[in-house]
Amino acid sequence: MQAAHCEPARRLHNGSMESEPAGGSRPFTTTSGVPADARAIGSHDAAVAARPFTTMSGVPVDAVYGDGPLPGEFPYTRGIYPEMYRSRLWTMRMFAGFGTAVDTNGRFKEILRHGGTGLSTAFDMPTLMGRDSDDEVWSAGEVGRAGVAVDTLADMEDLFAGIDLASASTSMTINGPAIVALAQYVAVADKAGVDRSRLSGTIQNDILKEYQAQKEYIFPPRPSMRIVTDMMRFTAEQMPRWHPVSISGYHIREAGATAAQELGFTLANGFAYVEAARAAGLDVDDFAGRLSFFFNSHSDFFEEVGKYRSARRIWATWMRDRYGATAERSLMCRFHTQTAGVSLTAQQPEINIARVALQALAGALGGTQSLHTDAYDEALALPTEKAARIALRTQQIVAHETGAANVADPLGGSAYVEWMTDEMERRATEIFDHLLELGGGSILAGVYEGIDNGYFVGQIADSAYRFEREVNDGTRIIVGVNAFTESDDGHQDGADLLRIEQDTEDFQLKRLAAVKQARDGEAVNRSLGAVRQAAEDTGANLVPPIIEAVNAYATEGEICDALAGVFGRYTEPAIV
Repeated sequence: MQAAHCEPARRLHNGSMESEPAGGSRPFTTTSGVPADARAIGSHDAAVAARPFTTMSGVPVDAVYGDGPLPGEFPYTRGIYPEMYRSRLWTMRMFAGFGTAVDTNGRFKEILRHGGTGLSTAFDMPTLMGRDSDDEVWSAGEVGRAGVAVDTLADMEDLFAGIDLASASTSMTINGPAIVALAQYVAVADKAGVDRSRLSGTIQNDILKEYQAQKEYIFPPRPSMRIVTDMMRFTAEQMPRWHPVSISGYHIREAGATAAQELGFTLANGFAYVEAARAAGLDVDDFAGRLSFFFNSHSDFFEEVGKYRSARRIWATWMRDRYGATAERSLMCRFHTQTAGVSLTAQQPEINIARVALQALAGALGGTQSLHTDAYDEALALPTEKAARIALRTQQIVAHETGAANVADPLGGSAYVEWMTDEMERRATEIFDHLLELGGGSILAGVYEGIDNGYFVGQIADSAYRFEREVNDGTRIIVGVNAFTESDDGHQDGADLLRIEQDTEDFQLKRLAAVKQARDGEAVNRSLGAVRQAAEDTGANLVPPIIEAVNAYATEGEICDALAGVFGRYTEPAIV
């Protein structure tokens, strides 16, 4: 599942229609199976800046409590900034994308009008897979359904029409064809006269987790890593405010991983990108400060907080001690958080509002830098405008009414939270040790081997099976699904859902045909030839020729086909 609208969550099943918990004893563990041992933001306005740091009753509170290391101090367990949200709230980055670029542009502007502080783009399945909307084999029936359809630069121009790219913080959730989306975004900025150095945002571009969990890959792992490092080099040189990789644990968790597996696999992928970039000749401090992470916020509140705290500590320690980073920014694990789409239920969907609120609070108390809250209806369809607004208001309540933003790491020092932080680190370290063994001392080689031999897929599948079995036998309670159910689930009749009709696909096909008719065919062919030539030249950077190709209005599918002609297309091997 993805970041921001979420793709529709899977529905949990259980045969019981009882109104009380089904039979079986409840396990006193976290949702990931960790024993619960009892021993153990975007810019804000003037009103926010002037808010009093007191409780609702008027009791003054300090920025931080407890002993060091404090927030802002190595290894950043308690947060990467000394006062955290006192000086700047997390970015309220709401995921949006459906239908045509014009449709999504309208939703972007709605989000901004209602107080959103960052834009995050969801693309439809053909776009995510590097296919054009007019691909009769791969795209029919999918255009604009799970995100916005973007075939050419014309669509990207429509997507950001009327939005100031010099001030907007933009995130794009796309991986296999991320280099094309980045090139289109740069071309839009160039046409608008916005200097590339002023562009701020993130492109997910985390190809490793595709082979492990989400499966939206195009090319084999090794040439895909070359694409990633080319983008890292290009943005380091020309787009210093841009995050070229958002290493995503979100999709790993949505596929069924535990919190510890999400943590371990995600940070291992981050270390693999560091090793790949260093092997390509980049100095670690030239790029590491622009790497960011993307974590899930699931329902086990304290486990999630411990996961975030341990992520910062692990990243800082490994970057300093193993990879020789010296710049403070290179040591900071900055991350975006999204509430767990897979936790949303189609049964009694309104109670998802409560789930999302608690998951959002865990992200805030865990020290996230930006946050997306899922809409309550996303187990059924893409979110309606009303549901998306409620999700945004949920973040605003957490930020402005709970006091969570007044104190950095307010749970720090809790015996349980500190134990959970240590336990998450211990379990992640076991994963790192295994990958180092697989890779002969290299995390990158170990990740490649773990993809090739099915290690990641197998571990995630086992965890997903364990969780589903617990739900089905009633030992893991999911409210509304296997306990506290209603005879009428309340989600079938009269639901106000966002529906993408066939006329959306028809419009996009006509739009694409018109662009192809109007463009200079010879210029397109020349630019695609230059892309193929750059792919064959291992010393060339692929980003500049792809920018030229999108400026000629070559389609995403045409550019991906040109790359595939050199790199090949990846087919996942059967694991016995």
